[in-house]
Amino acid sequence: MGTGDYEGMLAETTTIVGHGGAPVTAYFARPLGPGPFPAVVLFHHLPGWDEWYREATRRFAHHGYLAISPDLYARVGTGDADDVAATVRAQGGVPDEQVVGDGRGAIEFLRSLPTASGRVGLFGTCSGARHAFLAACRVGGVDAVVDCWGGGIVPDDRPPSDQQPVPPIEYVADLPCPLLGLYGNDDGRPNREAVNTLEAALRDHGKTYEMHRYDDAGHGFFYYDRPAAYRAEQAVDGWSKIWDFLARTLH
Repeated sequence: MGTGDYEGMLAETTTIVGHGGAPVTAYFARPLGPGPFPAVVLFHHLPGWDEWYREATRRFAHHGYLAISPDLYARVGTGDADDVAATVRAQGGVPDEQVVGDGRGAIEFLRSLPTASGRVGLFGTCSGARHAFLAACRVGGVDAVVDCWGGGIVPDDRPPSDQQPVPPIEYVADLPCPLLGLYGNDDGRPNREAVNTLEAALRDHGKTYEMHRYDDAGHGFFYYDRPAAYRAEQAVDGWSKIWDFLARTLH
């Protein structure tokens, strides 16, 4: 976009139809203009539906995408995001089936918009990346997945639970689209071995993927609001990888 070009954005909370027909609050941002625009669903991380994810949603809209981030914790209640997230963690997280249903509702919402091109990608960080991967495999019909340090895609020493009964890697054969993975080599979940295992599964099933691993980066290296985790150089490069990947898969 040039400096003389028109630019505008609308960002607001809205409601989508989630799993089981339940109303789910979501943060929605879109470029102004006739489109058609590709779309992205953002699955938030374990700390919850927080300010970072609303800013990221606007960032996708700034880059020309219809972007929506559903509140995966909406059924727990409203209030301070940290308090809601603490309640969810105490309950063992949200059920995978519920997340898949909410993701399906977000995808359907985006595709129903008159300015939508019909192409949809999924994005997530941390547990949100696990959810994005899972939703892509279970919902199907999406065009790209961005996995930023998704922990729990590959099984580890944490036992299965009622909320998360099946590691998402078990569904890798059903992944319908290319995947971009961004990981810190100092991360503990996923650690290097887990990333290797995921890459091997993608390769063995003939999936299209690209993975980028960053030295001197651990978990959450995009999070500028967490000085201990943030790595500016790696984050800038990671975002550039995301824009390039989505330009090739969604446009």
